[in-house]
Amino acid sequence: MKLVIQRVSSASVRVNNELVSEIKQGLLVLIGVSPKDTSENIDWLVNKLINLRIFEDDNGKMNLSVQDINGEIMLISQFTLYANCEKGRRPSFIEAGEPEMANRLYEEFCAKVQTSFKEPRKGIFGADMKIALVNDGPVTIILEK
Repeated sequence: MKLVIQRVSSASVRVNNELVSEIKQGLLVLIGVSPKDTSENIDWLVNKLINLRIFEDDNGKMNLSVQDINGEIMLISQFTLYANCEKGRRPSFIEAGEPEMANRLYEEFCAKVQTSFKEPRKGIFGADMKIALVNDGPVTIILEK
């Protein structure tokens, strides 16, 4: 499972020009699932995500977590995180999980965030989503388990 974590001032997702969800200060997280991923990956990743100290304290040091600042989390499924571009010019997605399995793990991830922190905002699995964000910093971190 691969996460691209972006510290944001705000983020929103639209499908068919309709607002699906939005957050203010917090984390926008793109989630990719591979065929080798299991539920065991989720606990470690969620714990790391909600406790990752990437928000600035009063001294300007990255010392606070999304939990510490009472921020929000938006979770977006994104199979293209497992694109393989080594050969040719067209990405191969054979390293991405099958949709049914990926959706199950994505929903399990969302449920674990809700249990461990608070209800995340979400995109729509498999939809053509338009994501808008203001990356704060910018701070972007890749986490893989």
